[in-house]
Amino acid sequence: MADPIDSSTSTSDPNPIVSPITLLRPRRVPFEHGLLPIQKLIFADPVQALSPLKQKLSSSSTLRVDSPALADALQISSDHARLILDTLASMLHSESDPLVNARPEDVDSVGADLRDLILFLYIQSYKRLLPRSHKDSASVADVWPSTSAFDGFLSALSPLQLVRSNTRRFMPSQADEEAHQLSYLQKHLANILSLLSEPVEGEGEDSQVLTMEGFEHLGFLIQFGDKGYEGIPLSQAAPFFANSDPDMPAVPVPASQVHDWLLENIAASLEHVTEKVSAKENGPQGGSDQDVAMPDASSSSVKASQSTRNICFIEGVSKSSYVKQASDLKHSSVKVINCHDSVIYILAPLRYATIYGCSDATIVLGAVGKAVRVEHCERVHVIVAAKRVCIANCRECLFFLGVNQCPLIVGDNHKLQVAPYNTFYSQLEEHMTEVGIKATINKWDEPLALGAVDPHDSLSHPAGVSDAQAESAAHLDPDQFTNFLIPKWFEDESTGLTKDNPFPLPDAYLTSQQRNQRNLGEIKQILREAPLEENRKRELSCALHVYFKDWLYASGNIRQLYCLQGD
Repeated sequence: MADPIDSSTSTSDPNPIVSPITLLRPRRVPFEHGLLPIQKLIFADPVQALSPLKQKLSSSSTLRVDSPALADALQISSDHARLILDTLASMLHSESDPLVNARPEDVDSVGADLRDLILFLYIQSYKRLLPRSHKDSASVADVWPSTSAFDGFLSALSPLQLVRSNTRRFMPSQADEEAHQLSYLQKHLANILSLLSEPVEGEGEDSQVLTMEGFEHLGFLIQFGDKGYEGIPLSQAAPFFANSDPDMPAVPVPASQVHDWLLENIAASLEHVTEKVSAKENGPQGGSDQDVAMPDASSSSVKASQSTRNICFIEGVSKSSYVKQASDLKHSSVKVINCHDSVIYILAPLRYATIYGCSDATIVLGAVGKAVRVEHCERVHVIVAAKRVCIANCRECLFFLGVNQCPLIVGDNHKLQVAPYNTFYSQLEEHMTEVGIKATINKWDEPLALGAVDPHDSLSHPAGVSDAQAESAAHLDPDQFTNFLIPKWFEDESTGLTKDNPFPLPDAYLTSQQRNQRNLGEIKQILREAPLEENRKRELSCALHVYFKDWLYASGNIRQLYCLQGD
């Protein structure tokens, strides 16, 4: 990491560009996990809408906003206002903000910082990149979800249709998304700075200034360097604040000067990213373009790589089992992309997780302290302990959840089911404590369905459908509930203290589980005591094996046996 820019730099050039080693980067988290499909948050003119809102909410001496005040200012429901605060809390760039670790009952008394809230509301106008075509469509046709009877339904407004079409579309590359986010920031920078700036006496372009504290709030959207959440503070990267006396308040800087300096840095970063995109397009194309470092794959067909930006990508796992332990996963985020007919275990503490474009798979995530997003998946079982979960554009998926906030369901979903958490591994509670997940709170059965149309995609939608609500998730029948057993992959697993599912089961599921265990015990006893001759016992054993094998294939649990196959 380069040292902060010294004072000589700012003396010779009022708007220097930061060293290429510490290029400006968009902070991806709010763009990937922070967009809510609530129509009243989509402003045609964000500045015109948010300037009076800022004025109305700034009456508090602490500049913090609770959900009742936000609901009144935006004319939205109290549930949606609280959802905004909870979502913002999981996106914040500063772990020292009191909202980050506030207990659920204290969220409103703590409130959100007005400047972070304004930036969060502003980016609700952001439009995501469309999924892109894969160069080698034929190579993925055999594992991609087949055409469904649902494909004619909501086709005019379904992003999933794009992913599942004959052109075989995939998650945009990381470089493409970064360029898109940089372009968005470039276009909207003047507006964003005007909302963070404070007026001073006088006319002209320098009549608004930005304090060092206000400048630091830009860290919600941008950062310098490649180390993600551990990047250098913005004020230390900026020449006009880098050498401020810590014992003295920094002198506010004209907003125009900050604007010009940031624009130059954004232009330099865009040039760098564009060159990388061009280089990728002229070479072999993967599904996600992960700023590739060292490969870490269990087979030649798996593309697993570690990004320099605290993200681990697991891509293309097919017809196999794949495991990552905390000891070999030193990242704060994971993205599982385009995996099919497999079982994937990620037994580690994480901040963020994304599951995208997977089918016929079981995916176990350890403990995710900020947010999980599951998107464009079909016939996938997801087992996760998390602070919050968002499900978008999925079908026939089953979610076993230990989740502290209501699961969010958005977009074009069909035949989703939710159930209480159903597994454990020896370090689970240790990982949950590390990332701040409480086993005493599980809102798996309180899914919150928002819009069926995502206003943040780049598609045009038929008139009159924007207010349609997403199809919610049904509760799994307790009689269908089973525990999921995670294999003990390594000997050091025994060092953990978790011996059972830390999330208490609801009575109906606990009763069903106990009944199944009792029935199993009775059947075993009957079989042991059955007065059968040896040849009849062999016939019975063969019949049981046949039925068990049929069940393995019919239920999809055959995938759990992939780990027993040789290399």
